[in-house]
Amino acid sequence: MNLSKIILKRSLVIKIIYSGPYIKKEKKFIKKHPDLVLQYEKTIELLEMNPYHPSLRMHKLTGKLNDLYSVSINITYRLSIEFIIQEDKIIPVDIGTHEEVY
Repeated sequence: MNLSKIILKRSLVIKIIYSGPYIKKEKKFIKKHPDLVLQYEKTIELLEMNPYHPSLRMHKLTGKLNDLYSVSINITYRLSIEFIIQEDKIIPVDIGTHEEVY
């Protein structure tokens, strides 16, 4: 990791902005997977504290989703996000399995 990312990580206060459509997807996901609520909450907390944490496995997507990033909730479930580093914002877009999100 380069020095600029280390400095950026220390100075960021990330704000997660939840859209109406995402909140509906989130509620549906939680209803379908109540056993994943704690993992999901931990993922969101970690994303707010340090979006570059290795356990999130954040990576930029390609193809039709090339404006988005993916974050892992666990090995099966993903959270796709719009990561606006300039404005210190993260906007969740979708949540589900690899196939559902991509």
